[in-house]
Amino acid sequence: MFRSPPLHRGGRNSVSAPHERQPQFLHDKRIKLSKESGMFRPLVVAFAFVSIVYPFGVHAELSLPSRVIISVHDQKLMLLENGARVATYPISTSKFGLGDGWGRMTTPLGFLQVAQKIGDHAPTGAVFHNRRFTGEILLPNAPGRDPIITRIIWLRGLEASNAHAFSRCIYIHGTPQEKIIGRPASYGCIRMKSSDVTALYSQLPLGALVQIVPDRLPKVAAAPARHASQPAAEAMISSTRAEKSATMPGGKSAPVPLVASSRRGA
Repeated sequence: MFRSPPLHRGGRNSVSAPHERQPQFLHDKRIKLSKESGMFRPLVVAFAFVSIVYPFGVHAELSLPSRVIISVHDQKLMLLENGARVATYPISTSKFGLGDGWGRMTTPLGFLQVAQKIGDHAPTGAVFHNRRFTGEILLPNAPGRDPIITRIIWLRGLEASNAHAFSRCIYIHGTPQEKIIGRPASYGCIRMKSSDVTALYSQLPLGALVQIVPDRLPKVAAAPARHASQPAAEAMISSTRAEKSATMPGGKSAPVPLVASSRRGA
């Protein structure tokens, strides 16, 4: 059978068509991306550094002027506003150590935020059960009593290492056991004196950043004296007025509408 000779026109099947290099896609793509993305490398490095220092979910809270740093080593809480130290309070973290495991009653570390605030108009020493004001009021260091009192600041974890904080009911709250404030004594929460938690409550907005660290508090310049003292004084006046208006003869108090739920912390 007669076959025509191959054409020399440079067609697809022509013997004279130049041999084209088949692209090595993965290899070529790596080279191409490496050449074209060199200008973006500093941005990638910077983004990675920020992500390590401030995990995802923390960036939005950094815009708020008020934030808190809690030192487990010092057993102290520092309130910052616009980067300046407004106040420092003694606290108590868990006597069972650090962590976020279920049933461990430990204090979580890392970045958290203020998720809920409970007790706006409650009198100093107001006893809470399941985040409801029971009507009972306790004095500091009441013998044989250790409930949650005065104010509740409920925290939500922003990292994998403290993801269970909200469901574990990790609070910043008041305690009647003020004589042991300053050393680990809680069941996972951050305990404060009633006067201190009332002042903090009035200055810390919802969504504010709370960082719990195992080391010492950082050295931060103090805010001007007028700026630092005014909010605390206003908070104490507000608390005193609420206590006088809510307290009735006989040591009982009128009901105060508060947020209700079903869990408890310590």
